[in-house]
Amino acid sequence: MPANDTTAVAIIGGGVAGQAAGIFTARHGLETVILDSGDSLLKRNAHLENYPGFPTGVDARFLLSQMREQTELAGCRWVDATVHQVNQAEDGFTIETTGDQLVARYVIAATKNSVAYLDHLNEIDVIQRGSKTFLEVDRRGRTTIEGLYAAGRLALEPHQTIVCAGHGAKIGFTILEDDDEPFYQDWVAPEGYFTGRGREVPPGCEEIDDKERINREAHSREALRAKLANPFPERPQQHPSVDDN
Repeated sequence: MPANDTTAVAIIGGGVAGQAAGIFTARHGLETVILDSGDSLLKRNAHLENYPGFPTGVDARFLLSQMREQTELAGCRWVDATVHQVNQAEDGFTIETTGDQLVARYVIAATKNSVAYLDHLNEIDVIQRGSKTFLEVDRRGRTTIEGLYAAGRLALEPHQTIVCAGHGAKIGFTILEDDDEPFYQDWVAPEGYFTGRGREVPPGCEEIDDKERINREAHSREALRAKLANPFPERPQQHPSVDDN
């Protein structure tokens, strides 16, 4: 990451919550950077069996890799880094990593329970439950500091993959609604759905004809067929307190 880099949205944490948020902010055209230390808790899952759409389960690491590919296709930029400090700036926030700085208009905190990197933000409200720390947010993930959001587990959402992914998507939508640019929905509709009723296609939406729909479906089937042909090479990570030798 170049020194004094800038972006519209900085997402701290590359788990399902952060990635889901990034898919929506990037698809709408907001420059989005995902800062990831590589320690998503989902990597510890042996076999994910309650994620909708996979009736016989799915390899959790495969799901993460598919989400990352989707964020990149949407336009997200990934930076492998640990965030040490977030400070408020004139037009947003400065984010300090090892030797680098990122300036962002919006920040989404999507880490697990560590908020030490937010210690310099005096106005932020936290919730302490035993040894775990969470951020106080409203129903749309906004913290007490304007422009700073929390997604997933850090926002006291249930510790389930589908819930955290959905909450991350919700926070992405919150930013799109809070931003000055017009936004309606992120929806690919059949040709004529809006224009056939004399409406313009709303911001964030797209109409496609049957030929394009069939092409996209064929491409998605072929892509999944190739990726599922062999087992995903990564094995689950063990809890740090367990001797995994």
